[in-house]
Amino acid sequence: MASKSLEAQPRSEYNDNERLRPAIQPFAGRIGGNQTSVLDPSDRKNAEALKRVPDAAPHIRLRQSLDLRVLLDTELWRIAFMEAVGTFLFDFVTIWIAAHPPPSSSVPVPPIAGIFATSTFLGPLVGGITNWLFLTLFIYALGPVSGAHLNPTITISTFCAGLITLPRLILYVTAQVSGATLAGLAVRSAYGSGNYVVGGCDINTMLVPVNEAFVLEYVFTQALLFFAFGTALDPRQTLIYSAALAPWLVGLALGLLSFGSSFTRPGYGGASMNPARCFGAYVGIGFPTYHWIHWVGPIAASIVNGVIYHVVPPWVK
Repeated sequence: MASKSLEAQPRSEYNDNERLRPAIQPFAGRIGGNQTSVLDPSDRKNAEALKRVPDAAPHIRLRQSLDLRVLLDTELWRIAFMEAVGTFLFDFVTIWIAAHPPPSSSVPVPPIAGIFATSTFLGPLVGGITNWLFLTLFIYALGPVSGAHLNPTITISTFCAGLITLPRLILYVTAQVSGATLAGLAVRSAYGSGNYVVGGCDINTMLVPVNEAFVLEYVFTQALLFFAFGTALDPRQTLIYSAALAPWLVGLALGLLSFGSSFTRPGYGGASMNPARCFGAYVGIGFPTYHWIHWVGPIAASIVNGVIYHVVPPWVK
């Protein structure tokens, strides 16, 4: 279980060659890492490192998880900043791709964009494929730094599963919402107006009642978390495939769920599964009355997923 890193040991224990190793901080909640970079809490050599980074171990005591003194770790703040940068870029790209004039708009739509906006099949397919590829790339790029959560749903769920601490939860969610807000403002500026809707965040409540949209948001988010934990956070999968394949599988899960949820029912633009992304989108176009489902649904799914994780944990204590 033990995995040594530049951040896990005192400097005096390194020789010149070891100082050249990549500085990957052990972190059990890293998406795409399958918990390969973790520290064994039963090893006394890791005691000092685990005081500073409790979630470097796959088993966190509740007292350790809630210890706010971890907020004093400047490294955690730098990591959270990178999570904000990654979320900004990911949300801008995906919001821009999914943005199109509302159905009743008189704004001229370019031919290709018109196909994507009006087709009940092609538009969701393009969105699903781009979500798959972009999320995969962002996990590869950001995974070794922050764990590439890029989504409050992932962060809240890993906290409920006991894989991250409360301070990391606070900083990550704040960073994600901040990055998404900047992304939404940037999309509005690039679009030239707020006269657009965003796939995955658009619901016509005259056709789809809010309570039914909530069920869809909850179930699809639950499925995303099930796949993310099963493919990218389960250390047992390294015996089947290496951790290098996990980002592709998480991206594929998001792409398929985005596509599969978006064309069946008229008036439903697909499941969000990422409250920060929709929050950012609404910053640019205005908040609808149903925005609460994009938070309550994922949070409920995160809690349930945490319970499932604790019932059948992947590590043998």
